[in-house]
Parts: sequence; structure tokens; C-alpha cells
Amino acid sequence: MTKYLFEANYVGEGIKGLMRDGGTKRRDAIVEALNSVGGSLESFYFAFGETDVLGVFDIPEQASAAALSLTINSTGSVNVHLKPLMTPEDLDEAAKKTPKYRAPGQ
Repeated sequence: MTKYLFEANYVGEGIKGLMRDGGTKRRDAIVEALNSVGGSLESFYFAFGETDVLGVFDIPEQASAAALSLTINSTGSVNVHLKPLMTPEDLDEAAKKTPKYRAPGQ
């Protein structure tokens, strides 16, 4: 499973829905959505300022993560951004690889 950091902002009717339903119902909705794609919620926090909600979840495959992101964003009530997270061991493996690359202009 891949862990993802998610950051979300409520917009328009989403803000009104959050105020009406409260925070625990929004968290429950995310848990239900994650369960529907075989994922699970690790952490979930509300914040204020630049980001309204952030947390970490696990999803078994990228296609499911993309489907969840597309579904949530398509509502027009929430803008969600996902960032796949890597362990230090993942980075160790990446550092061992030597891809071929030519920089622009070289």
C-alpha cells in the first residue's frame, strides 16, 4: 500500500455543508470513501489558514487514489491534493538507480 498526504480546501457549498454537518461527519465520509477503494485513514486534522484539512491515508494502488481524488474534486465542494509519501528505504532504493538524462540546452 502507498501512503498519501492529502490536503484539502472547502469551497462554496462545501463550506456550508461542513458548517452544517460538523467535522466528524466529514471524517466519516472520507473513511467510507477510502473503504470503498480498499484504503484506510491513518490521520485526519482540520486546520485554518492556507489548508482546511490534512492527513494521511493508505490506498493499495495509484488508480484508486486517482479515482478518489477525481471523484472528490468533481463535486466542486472540495479541492483535494494528494502527495505520495516515501519511506527512507524507498529513497535508498531510488538513490541506487542511475537514470540517463540530458538537461535542456546540453
